[in-house]
Amino acid sequence: MHDDESARPAAALALFLGVAGMAHFLQPRFFDSMIPRELPGEPRLWTYGSGAAELGVAAAVAIPRTRRVGGLLAALLFVAVLPGNIKMAVDYHRSGKPLHLRVGAVLRLPAQLPLIAWALRVRSKSPAK
Repeated sequence: MHDDESARPAAALALFLGVAGMAHFLQPRFFDSMIPRELPGEPRLWTYGSGAAELGVAAAVAIPRTRRVGGLLAALLFVAVLPGNIKMAVDYHRSGKPLHLRVGAVLRLPAQLPLIAWALRVRSKSPAK
C-alpha cells in the first residue's frame, strides 16, 4: 500500500469489508434473515451476492489504483444494505428478542452514517489515477 494519507483508513476499511464479506459465507443464515421479502429469489442468493460484493469492494479499496472507485462503491454498498438493517431492527423488536439484541439492531441504523462517511473520506483522500 502506498504511504499516502488514505492508506491506513483504506486498509482498515478493506479489512472491515473483507471480514463482513466472509461472514456472509460463514454464517449465511444470520444474513438470510435480513433479506427483505420483497426482493425476488431466495434470500441465500442475496446473502452470497452481498457477501461477494463486500469482498470485491474490499479488494477495490485495498488496491491504491482502484481505491477512489472502491471508496465510492463502499459508500453505495453501505446505503444498499440499509433496508436489510431496517428489517432486522423491526424483526428483532417484533420477535421479543433480548433487549441487548434489539438495541444492537437499532444502533446499526445510525451506524451506517459513519461507515458511509468513512468510505467517502477514503475516496476523497485517494489520488485520482
